Amino acid sequence: MPEPQPLLPPRPLRWLFLDLNSYFASVEQQLQPELRGKPVLVAPVDSDTTVAIAASVEAKRYGISTGTPVWEAKRLCRDLIVTPARHEKYVEFHDAIIAEIWKHIPVTRVCSIDEVACRLLDNENSVEAATALAHRIKAGIRAHVGECLTSSVGIAPNRLLAKLASDMQKPDGLVILPAEQLPQRLYDMPLRDIAGIGAKMERRLARDGINDIRQLCERRPRDAGTAWGGTNGDRLWYLLHGVDLPEKATQSRSIGHSHVLSPGKRGVEPVRLTARRLALKATSRLRRKSYRSRLLVLHARFEDDKSVWRASIRLPATQDSFVVLAALDALYPRLVAAGRTRPGDFQIRMVGVTLAEIEPVAGEQPSLFALLDPDDPLARETRTLSLSRAMDRINERFGRNAVSVGPLHGGRIDRVGTKIAFGRIPELSEFHE
Repeated sequence: MPEPQPLLPPRPLRWLFLDLNSYFASVEQQLQPELRGKPVLVAPVDSDTTVAIAASVEAKRYGISTGTPVWEAKRLCRDLIVTPARHEKYVEFHDAIIAEIWKHIPVTRVCSIDEVACRLLDNENSVEAATALAHRIKAGIRAHVGECLTSSVGIAPNRLLAKLASDMQKPDGLVILPAEQLPQRLYDMPLRDIAGIGAKMERRLARDGINDIRQLCERRPRDAGTAWGGTNGDRLWYLLHGVDLPEKATQSRSIGHSHVLSPGKRGVEPVRLTARRLALKATSRLRRKSYRSRLLVLHARFEDDKSVWRASIRLPATQDSFVVLAALDALYPRLVAAGRTRPGDFQIRMVGVTLAEIEPVAGEQPSLFALLDPDDPLARETRTLSLSRAMDRINERFGRNAVSVGPLHGGRIDRVGTKIAFGRIPELSEFHE
């Protein structure tokens, strides 16, 4: 006789999840009225060898999406309009959207540049009240931020389900998943639609006989957790049944930046200068967040290979730009040597720098070595860290690159501005770095 399923607690509607539709492209259509109603692709640089970082609703109808190579997108849609990314504008619109949502409901979590989660109170969580609230938020964004900025809203008992609901109807959708429809309402969705289930986890579940959401949910929580593996493996079973579990605590583990180089700037020296600028930006962020790093990672993609080349070097626990640049200088010849062995010699499409093994700087005391001779090795880092912080203050006041380390001019380096990863929204101060 099969073991009965556990009794579940009450599962009222608790979360509203808002996902802005084709966000970067929609901002461009708002700023450029001539682009409205047309297929638009937003690209990081003006090159057919790069990929889309956003596609408008009209472009998506041609099969174009984030990650589609520009040359392929142009083949799919002859009328496609390619426009360069303007990340500072996307942050400005993001801030305006968050301010508008706050007029209607407190924002519980900003999940990404285009996703927001809000927890519903008891007087907001009936189907009727939640529906009216969603319509007010969507209308407020269109009226007060931009008519091109539509959004899809999902409402459900927990944040995972609200996110899944927001993906069910796009663009400009509104989907509610009440407890009495769970988990059956999810059975038609692919497993890969659930955050945390990628190709590797999908294969793992398949080996255990789980090929879809129905098969996962029909198991007992313990058995579903065993198939998932790891600690708290049964969390997903409870979430898919609508239980609002406490959030797991997370913390930053790395800070980094990457840059896709324009075709004429993919040689040894331009890549080196770009990597230095990325290292300076990452170290400035490290200081602003009061962290220090113990590991520098240099990574790159070659033009003839989709895989990522990666190498690392240990650091003393530091937030000093000069220490990081010295480590980068020691690491860079390894990238050059790897590039020399490839067909077509050294041609780098993307380069990135990451500061890993970061930890908070707590209870920092003035250095005992600050008053030593400036050339004394014990005093050098104290003085260069002070110089690094002074550069931060100057750039914040007078603008990006008011003062920097090394050459920035002469046409040898791409402009390295602040970019947006969808999971991280830059502070406006980063656009001065």
